[in-house]
Amino acid sequence: MTTFDPTPLFRSAIGFDRLSRLVDSARAASEGPSYPPYNIERTGDDSYVLTMAVAGFAPEDLEITTQDNVLTVSGKTAPQAPEQERRFLHRGIAGRAFERRFVLADHIQVQGADLTNGLLHVSLKREVPEALKPRRIAIGSAPASRPAIEGDKLAA
Repeated sequence: MTTFDPTPLFRSAIGFDRLSRLVDSARAASEGPSYPPYNIERTGDDSYVLTMAVAGFAPEDLEITTQDNVLTVSGKTAPQAPEQERRFLHRGIAGRAFERRFVLADHIQVQGADLTNGLLHVSLKREVPEALKPRRIAIGSAPASRPAIEGDKLAA
């Protein structure tokens, strides 16, 4: 199955115009590169931690940005000694530049990031604004003596 038709979902859902775009980006991400490896951990009801294995990268080599609900983590290493001067018997540590993109749900904010023992930890938290949280609406009743329409006078 190479395409997904979201049309049946639109019959009962409102405001999910981005759904097909999200599905396409998820499919592209699953087919893309797998470097560097990462974990996404749920640490609470509304908090998450993204952990990426970035051995060999210093904090100044890494860049974390968010734009339009997309978290981008990229890394570029400083130029090292020319390859002819270094002779590897086995080279298994990747030190190449990378860029990983993660689509964030609405109202997910980056709280901070730290680099410890070659692992980059990015803390994320869902912060729904008060105006968007559910609120209870009180139902009142009109007094029986009040006319249904203001200004409507009953003839005596």
